[in-house]
Amino acid sequence: MVRKFMYLRNGLIFLSMLFSFSLLNCEEKATKELEVQRDLADILADGKLVAVTDYNATSYFIYKGEPMGYQYDMLRDLATYLGVKLEIVTENDIDKSFEMLRKGEVDIIASSLAITAQRKEEVDFTLPHGETSQVLVQRVPANNSDPAVQKPLQLSGKLVYVQKSSAGAQRLKNLSDEIGGGITIVELPNYDADKLIELVATGEIDFAVCDQSVALVNSNSYQNINIDVQIGFPQKTAWAIRKTSVELRPKVDAWLDGYLKTAHYRNIENKYFSQERFIRRASSDYFFIYTGKISPWDEYFKKYSKGIDWDWRLLASLVYQESRFRHNVRSHRGASGLMQFMPQTAEFFGIDSTADPVKQIEAGVRYIKWLEDRFANYDIPTDEMIKFVLASYNAGIGHIIDARKLAQKHGRNPNVWDNNVEYFIRNKSQFAYDPVVRHGRLKGVETTNYVKEIMERYQHYKNIIGE
Repeated sequence: MVRKFMYLRNGLIFLSMLFSFSLLNCEEKATKELEVQRDLADILADGKLVAVTDYNATSYFIYKGEPMGYQYDMLRDLATYLGVKLEIVTENDIDKSFEMLRKGEVDIIASSLAITAQRKEEVDFTLPHGETSQVLVQRVPANNSDPAVQKPLQLSGKLVYVQKSSAGAQRLKNLSDEIGGGITIVELPNYDADKLIELVATGEIDFAVCDQSVALVNSNSYQNINIDVQIGFPQKTAWAIRKTSVELRPKVDAWLDGYLKTAHYRNIENKYFSQERFIRRASSDYFFIYTGKISPWDEYFKKYSKGIDWDWRLLASLVYQESRFRHNVRSHRGASGLMQFMPQTAEFFGIDSTADPVKQIEAGVRYIKWLEDRFANYDIPTDEMIKFVLASYNAGIGHIIDARKLAQKHGRNPNVWDNNVEYFIRNKSQFAYDPVVRHGRLKGVETTNYVKEIMERYQHYKNIIGE
């Protein structure tokens, strides 16, 4: 009887182990199936590269109305090399960026990711484009005496803040183990190095760990911080790509292999990591990450855009395109002011070249409303209407009406801009003698680029600037 019971018990144990093994296999299979099979051919077919990057004072930011950044400039050059458009998603939570990559929401994580063995199990890394170390950020005592921590061992018993899932977080955990524990580590998911350094400098926290490269460019902005204590050895940094994107990674590597040796790339490095140039940006009133402003006119964009039901960031993008936010500029064609009104248009809307900037914005918004009203009888979707109005603002409404008629005549949609009305604006000179054309020739490329650039800048504003 006892022997039968033993056989039964062992059989049940075996079946239980077999069931658990099957569950593990199913979970592993499900995980693999979740990883999207999107590669270079799909990117080229879509005509779009989607990248996630972090929003901070070096990677991707808005300065005086212009999107800029080390990662942004490199991504733009990569997209040009691939012959596709660039779409950027911002995310400062590293774990979420990896999740987006795994789900296929993005094609590449374009951040200065430290290459670690743990991360290499999950993603493939491109060729390294940099190197960084982790450093301790702490305040200099008021009497300029030695800082509280002069070597890593002295962090025992200290509370240290770090960006969640960053290389600094992993290094701190390893250091805590190496010295027998005692370091209290606080991982903050949405606090990048810039924010952590600011918290130390303002006295809200005492210690943080971040990348040395970021700490260096910030050190001249905050004279009361010390970044001399290194936490570990230098690590190579790179972009991350899905392991299933077996064609994309070698393509990016081939590009990087030549790109990183160019004078153009060295200029990009200097542009964003030179302390002198960083200080120049940081001292501006229109370095959005620090001041929350992109121009002197933000409050008026917000006020007057409500009258036409526009996002104020779209209006700001239009004004940047027209005048770079300069209220007293005059073009060689005679257009003047923030909105670049020609004399006859300015007169129609009751202003002249001496009008103050607020009246210029108010008049510009009335002109936009006037243009919208001209299209009111057509069944144009709201998103498309914006592009028609922008094109009309640049070229004059007559040319846009001509292009709509051409689109309708030649079997395209007169209420859709991209690849429809836009095509006939771009090529309008070829149709100058078509009977439906009433407003003559046009250098249409200028207008199509105008619309494209405003909409792209607007997207960058939405990525970074809250409503």
